[in-house]
Amino acid sequence: MKVIIRNNASEGSLWAAHYIAGQINAKAAVTAEPFVLGLCTGSTPIETYAELIRMVKAGEVSFRNVISFNMDEYVGLPESHPESYHSFMHKYLFDHIDEKPENIHILDGNAADPVAECAAYEKAIAEAGGFDLFLGGVGEDGHIAFNEPFSSLESRTRVVTLTRDTREVNARFFGGDYNKVPRQALTVGVATVLSAKEVVILAFGSKKAAALKDAIEGPLSHYCTLSGLQTHPAGTIVCDELSVGELKVNSYRYFKAVEEAETK
Repeated sequence: MKVIIRNNASEGSLWAAHYIAGQINAKAAVTAEPFVLGLCTGSTPIETYAELIRMVKAGEVSFRNVISFNMDEYVGLPESHPESYHSFMHKYLFDHIDEKPENIHILDGNAADPVAECAAYEKAIAEAGGFDLFLGGVGEDGHIAFNEPFSSLESRTRVVTLTRDTREVNARFFGGDYNKVPRQALTVGVATVLSAKEVVILAFGSKKAAALKDAIEGPLSHYCTLSGLQTHPAGTIVCDELSVGELKVNSYRYFKAVEEAETK
């Protein structure tokens, strides 16, 4: 596991955007095969998406040959709802870049058969060639996507029931009303994320500190689904000084020393 520590969330967000763009460009330089990218929602990736938009408009990267799959979507929320993840992704990324509409994939939370929808999503990912890179965030309890604590580390795309804690955290997007947050969601599984060739997780702010401690220094456990990243050959956590506040001093020094050595 690699841990990139920046002074603040803005610096971390820019690092992630430039890394993603660099990986897209690197693949485009050697093959005509599309770059398959996993994407997340929430407030954490907004600055990363803003920088990617700037880079596309500046001609520094293109999404013309990118196929994307989003992590999750609420069940029963209309796609046109301002808090649906369809709306979020178009507002903060898709409406501003050159990705082909047919290459954009987001789970259908209104599918007549949600189980079949999840199975079809996994099949579509496989048919695209699997993820080159998956960009994700992490919840305050260490969950990735909607894989709440005690989700199987072998889980794949499926229907999940959201915990009260998650719904309360997300209530800020629904006027502060917990009851307006959908009770279920469709989500990629832990194993779906970890199947990517690379995984980049964003974690900013002091509220993520306990989750990072569990994920980085704790045991591999379904209690903290982000801990599954410990087994990944190319897993990276991009964080800021506030989010690493609970790491051991020697852990912090180790990750800073590794990055310093790699950049010389």
